Amino acid sequence: MAESTSSLKYMPGFGNDFETESLPGALPQGQNSPQKCNYGLYAEQLSGSPFTAPRGTNERSWLYRIRPSVRHTRRFSNASYPHWKTAPCLDDHSLPLGQLRWNPLPAPEETQNFLEGLRTMTTAGDVLTQVGMAAHAYTFDADMVDDYFFNADGELLVVPQLGAIRVFTEMGIMDVEPLEICLIPRGMMFKVSRIGEGDVWRGYVCENYGAKFTLPDRGPIGANCLANPRDFKTPVAAYEDKETPCRVHVKWCGKFYVTEIGHSPLDVVAWHGNYTPFKYDLRTYSPVGAILFDHPDPSIFTVLTAPTEEAGTANIDFVIFPPRWMVAEHTFRPPWYHRNIMSEFMGLIHGQYDAKEEGFVPGGMSLHNMMLPHGPDATGFEKASNTELKPVKLDHTMAFMFETRFPQQLTRFAAELETLQDNYLECWDGLERKFDGTPGIK
Repeated sequence: MAESTSSLKYMPGFGNDFETESLPGALPQGQNSPQKCNYGLYAEQLSGSPFTAPRGTNERSWLYRIRPSVRHTRRFSNASYPHWKTAPCLDDHSLPLGQLRWNPLPAPEETQNFLEGLRTMTTAGDVLTQVGMAAHAYTFDADMVDDYFFNADGELLVVPQLGAIRVFTEMGIMDVEPLEICLIPRGMMFKVSRIGEGDVWRGYVCENYGAKFTLPDRGPIGANCLANPRDFKTPVAAYEDKETPCRVHVKWCGKFYVTEIGHSPLDVVAWHGNYTPFKYDLRTYSPVGAILFDHPDPSIFTVLTAPTEEAGTANIDFVIFPPRWMVAEHTFRPPWYHRNIMSEFMGLIHGQYDAKEEGFVPGGMSLHNMMLPHGPDATGFEKASNTELKPVKLDHTMAFMFETRFPQQLTRFAAELETLQDNYLECWDGLERKFDGTPGIK
């Protein structure tokens, strides 16, 4: 178990070209691949895009490491993580279509680490054509000590809900607590350990098969607000020099493999580039909303987006519903009732979501799939319809949404999960007919 420390350093900015070294002179100057690197290091490039991608989307980092990564993968053996599913995944289960909600995952019955504790709830798209996503939840109570992982299928957006975690990547260390998120790029090796005391560590993961997450365009909002680039933090170089038996686990096209090596693969002493992990504190998000009337589209709360070739139609949007002031006049202030071509997987990190008065608890999840109607429960509707419309601070809350243009297919695990709420649909039962055709009646 790791000890939380304020001594960890980060570099601010989103999409920047960084350089960092953990030993003086380890980073070559003026070139990428010298004939001989200092300290006997090997130079290696990690590319997150094709070499010929336009400058604005070209991603690569140069790593200077103790061993080249070809020594971090030996002969592979098949491995199994039966609860981690990959699209296309049409699991056989009997649960029919509908709006769904779950209480938090139960605590693990046996000791398990982050990889072993991951459970896929939904999948969408097709990993073989690099479109779509998967929504996972995790619970774990053990560290990855000699086990390491990289995911060739996509980048991982990790959203802790209970318990802080340490994510040790090839390019540095990130300590991530609830109300923070972190992103691990496609193909980057890492391990996860626990920080602090507790019985279980719990959270959510979005696996993005498609174009990488980036900041959404602000349009007429202009240069500021929403998620500001300076609040994204990339770790400085850190390495693990360990000469003991270790295992590297790999996910590739939905299958899992493991290889045995005699050292840690987290051996990058220096690096420079723009293909990097990062963390972000959701509390630094600067929301923009209505200051006169009506509720804006929830897209106004988008932190990160993974675009598609069709402008404005995302492979994934990562949306949050943070604390904010509600001031709109003569307006129903919670999210309105709607049906959506996008599919919405929601989670609650902290507090209460303003569209649900009860039943949606921290650590819980809901799924409102493509074109299925949803919105405030009956209690929430009555409260919002009759409350005095004075300025109110919506506080002590943080919900989020993984939203995708693709229908989300439910896994068998999610369909049969014991925490599935059989009575979720009853939250709308009180929305009775109020229609009165008398002219002038409101």
